[in-house]
Amino acid sequence: MSNITSLYLTNINMTYYPSIPSPCYVLEENLLISNLDLLKRVQQEAGIEIICALKGFSFYHEFPLIKQYLAGATASSLHEARLAFEEMGMKPHVYSPAYLEAEWKELSSYAGHITFNSLNQYHQYKDRAHAAGISCGLRINPEYAEVETDMYNPCVAGSRLGIRRSDLGDLPAGIDGLHSHTLCENDSFVLERTLAVIEEKFGDLLPSLKWLNLGGGHLITRADYDVNHLIGLLKGIRLKYPNLQIILEPGSAVGWQTGFLKSTVLDIVESAGITVAILDVSFAAHMPDTLEMPYKPRIRGANSEPETGKPTYRFGGMTCLAGDFYGDYSFEKELQIGDEIILEDMIHYTMVKTTTFNGVNLPSIGKLDRDEQFHLLKSFGYESFKDRL
Repeated sequence: MSNITSLYLTNINMTYYPSIPSPCYVLEENLLISNLDLLKRVQQEAGIEIICALKGFSFYHEFPLIKQYLAGATASSLHEARLAFEEMGMKPHVYSPAYLEAEWKELSSYAGHITFNSLNQYHQYKDRAHAAGISCGLRINPEYAEVETDMYNPCVAGSRLGIRRSDLGDLPAGIDGLHSHTLCENDSFVLERTLAVIEEKFGDLLPSLKWLNLGGGHLITRADYDVNHLIGLLKGIRLKYPNLQIILEPGSAVGWQTGFLKSTVLDIVESAGITVAILDVSFAAHMPDTLEMPYKPRIRGANSEPETGKPTYRFGGMTCLAGDFYGDYSFEKELQIGDEIILEDMIHYTMVKTTTFNGVNLPSIGKLDRDEQFHLLKSFGYESFKDRL
């Protein structure tokens, strides 16, 4: 429900937000706009299209804003495609490892582009896709990725994602584009090396295509990302293949550092010399990438590495999963039960992955708008838990 609560925060840089419910994901609209400005600059100067990947950023309340900056969206399922179509008012690009026959008719009514993961899938759906005016592509596996965590590496041996050049042969009739997605929060130099492999293996096909989708994993909005190098690289591709539309579809880069997850200390316990602060959120249920990736989230006002002589805490989630914890963090002063804990950069790859394991409630969702006014957009309860069972 929109605008349930509205209050004015006089200082967007304040550490604490006592009037925001806990727990709550809070998007900071000014930070999102800053990201979108940069992505729009890359689009315009490089002459490419950047589309928002819903699998990483599905904050649909902001889709009308995103539409003003980016060329569209990309979806990985029927529900994501419908969300993009209804909330952004545009036909998204769609890719899935496999499509369901029972969903095809509805899915094809939303999609503008569809990428097929295999030749089998393309031959199964191609006639209906072309009849619907959909631009068809194939996902390729260049067998090259600079991704350290195998869970996120689509080029591991035996990967089900994409077609290797040795398995493709001649390009089937009716294919407009190729789609490669092998990056994961990488920079433009990794993209450059990846493109060299793509050209080596698939370069003979590129002059006859209409588009090349270079997928996601481009962390363009990270502070140390070399944007000028990216723009120059993309310009070079376009000069070499003037008829080829280049597409990037980052998710993390859109929502990167655009908001936080507010939580509260429920209890503080001692265990074998370790002080544990138990929060009203769950790492496993509400921040799963902290355990899956894994990575250590930043906490406002805390040092992410323990410091001798300073109060140090391990943070525990509120599920009964033994591994639902992360730490350790040092603070300037001791925490108290009831203190707020602000987990930074919790907008991308969080809400899209949440669960209600143990019946734990989902965090509320809100935003700080451009005038620093807070709006509670959605809250959850028993029915949200029950409906998933």
